Amino acid sequence: MSTSLDLSSQHFLTLCQTSLPSKKRLFERASEAIAETFDLPSGAIYRELLGREKLGSTAIGEGVAIPHCRVDLCTESVGCLLTLADPIDFSALDDRPVDIVFILLVPREATQAHLDLLSNLATLFSNPAMRTALRAAKTAETLQQLLLSGNTA
Repeated sequence: MSTSLDLSSQHFLTLCQTSLPSKKRLFERASEAIAETFDLPSGAIYRELLGREKLGSTAIGEGVAIPHCRVDLCTESVGCLLTLADPIDFSALDDRPVDIVFILLVPREATQAHLDLLSNLATLFSNPAMRTALRAAKTAETLQQLLLSGNTA
């Protein structure tokens, strides 16, 4: 079982400038895309994401959210980076609507590795130049390259 999100591999997918009206619709769309790509149950992903969000907002500020959860049948960490055409409310502490979302799914057994991944993602998205570049991206491929490079070059 791998608990690290290897961004040099195919352990994540990207959706660019997606139009979704709400957090629930975002979770539905992302659950479907993740399920299709990684052969996981979309209903379980959706329920786990909603359940985690009910515990408290996963928005980290500056228009970024990192919804995350543990999922049965998930044998390795997987992610989905989305940029939104129109920001949506995530009940962020800074009151900013969210337009950059990275959904992280980890195996049920993941513990410290889960927290390490969240910390690494929060650090990545705390870079203003990275956020600007992600928002300017027009294709999923560009998003993927930005994430792989870890910078805005």
